[in-house]
Amino acid sequence: MHAAGPRPRPRPATTSRAQFNLGRALPVLVMIVVVVADLVTPDAERVDRLLFTVPALAAATWSVWGTVGMGLLAMALRAVLAVSRGGAAVDELLASEGLILSITAVAAWVSAVRTRYERDLAEVTAVADVVQRVVLRPLPLRLGPVELHLLYVAAAAKARIGGDFYEAVRIPGAVRIMLGDVQGKGLGAVETASVLLGAFRSTAYDAPDLGALADRLDEGLARYVAWDPESDAAERFATVVLVEIPEDGDTGRLLSCGHPPPLLQRGATVTVVDVAEPSLPLNLAGLAESRHHVEEFPFGPGDRLLLYTDGVSETRDRDGVFYPLEERARQWADAASERVPELLHRDLAAYGTGGLDDDVAALLIARTDGTAPPGHAR
Repeated sequence: MHAAGPRPRPRPATTSRAQFNLGRALPVLVMIVVVVADLVTPDAERVDRLLFTVPALAAATWSVWGTVGMGLLAMALRAVLAVSRGGAAVDELLASEGLILSITAVAAWVSAVRTRYERDLAEVTAVADVVQRVVLRPLPLRLGPVELHLLYVAAAAKARIGGDFYEAVRIPGAVRIMLGDVQGKGLGAVETASVLLGAFRSTAYDAPDLGALADRLDEGLARYVAWDPESDAAERFATVVLVEIPEDGDTGRLLSCGHPPPLLQRGATVTVVDVAEPSLPLNLAGLAESRHHVEEFPFGPGDRLLLYTDGVSETRDRDGVFYPLEERARQWADAASERVPELLHRDLAAYGTGGLDDDVAALLIARTDGTAPPGHAR
């Protein structure tokens, strides 16, 4: 897992490229097979009828003019093979050539539609990449006194962004980190996540403490909903965990707004960071009086803190058993920090029935001995 951001998936891309190359080669292979079969089979066998499929196959991967070229080449081969077998009736040859020409015309139209769709898809993908870098920008490997190692997988196929979100900034004397999960999926969840990310980035630097920061996140979401009451964000809540790691000292501070409790590793010991009084999830503060309680926990050099969303902890196997995250974390206690997200990703995919069906985010925070070199602050 790449430590600086969502991990690319090279294997599906490689498979798609191989399938594309095979698709381009298929019409050529059909023509070669027809020519070879024509040479080795009796004259009564008419394998040249397979040439009708050439333009149709070409339309799947070739350009419009490439498809037309393949169709014309198939017509030429059909005529040559007919003449080489002692000739054929003119009307029969013209009929077969006309059929190939008709198939070629339709195939060229299909190729044009496919090419236009692929061009539009490429533009949308490029926009999605830009949105990902703006909304869910990659985390630095090192920020102040901590290293950050991220796992992020969106549930929607081909999606770059889901309802899980994260951010980390360096403020004077500390690092503040947020990991959250918006209720539900789809574009509405992405919209809510982007609002909370914007609120965090604008207030994390000057909020006096984590409680004030949580209030400002709630206020930012409330202002957005007031500005656009019809927004899907009005009906969604988000669980969030906020962490503050001071540059001096061996402690950390944590505030949970209804979020799953992090795991703390000190040496070979892995424990749950108990949250005595969790706050309400964001956008639910109006339902009851919410008082923020900030937990303080030991966090010295060599310690690691794992934040995660319920896409990790609520993954089930075929028997409905939840993923044993705490047990796995103990098994990986000696693993290098940069390897933990990759180990978690592979194990989750293997454990879950049918793979991962929810957004997954996990952030491993590793306390180091020193501070980041100049230029690493955000």
